[in-house]
Amino acid sequence: MGESKSVNLTKRATYELRQRIIHGGLPGGTRLYEVALSEDLQISRTPVREAMSRLAEEGLLERAPGGGFQVRGFTLSDVTDSIELRGVLEGMAARLAAERGAEAASLDEIGVILDRLDSCFAGVSLDQVDFDRYAELNGQFHERLADLCGSAVVLRELERVKSLPFASPSAFVMGSDNEGGPDRALRSLIVAQAQHRALMQAIRRREGARAEAIAREHARIARGNLEASLVADPDVSGGMPGMALIVR
Repeated sequence: MGESKSVNLTKRATYELRQRIIHGGLPGGTRLYEVALSEDLQISRTPVREAMSRLAEEGLLERAPGGGFQVRGFTLSDVTDSIELRGVLEGMAARLAAERGAEAASLDEIGVILDRLDSCFAGVSLDQVDFDRYAELNGQFHERLADLCGSAVVLRELERVKSLPFASPSAFVMGSDNEGGPDRALRSLIVAQAQHRALMQAIRRREGARAEAIAREHARIARGNLEASLVADPDVSGGMPGMALIVR
């Protein structure tokens, strides 16, 4: 098998398994069998084995007793701790960006993303909000924000924690079915966007401590949205990516 074909098969196996895990097809605690997965995915065993190793590095799988892998289960505390850790790392990235200085062109590019985020919900009712576009742009904002720090170490650790589906910046961008209904959902977007702009202002002004504090507080919105979702629907796991991994 050529190297490029092997790499493509590994990527395909990794994607397929990740999607099944995140969307509940393989719940937390499920034991994975290499031969069975190979037959199911119609991919040879070596790419499947490599895919499982990659997903273990991402934190979605763990070593099973006696060898092999199983889908990792997370407690609600694990989830909230992951969100908090992302906030800590993004806070550090923001502080470094402010203290070290960021290029004006990079800051201006992020400003364009913020303007596009405004257009997703400004002046419209909640049922008109483009949540998919908001989540995409929000992800872009957080990626570009992290890049400003110039630290390969921070970026590597941040990518590691963000690889968990419920710890990504847009994991809990919420609709109208949460506790508090449409008003709370729209307030959440408005507050988050205000924090985005305050964060960039702090970085431009070289206010490291302020930038770090805002970034850490910003992550609390995701935690609040998660808790609101669980209050509104304790069995929310079926409709929210990654929630099937939570053991309650």
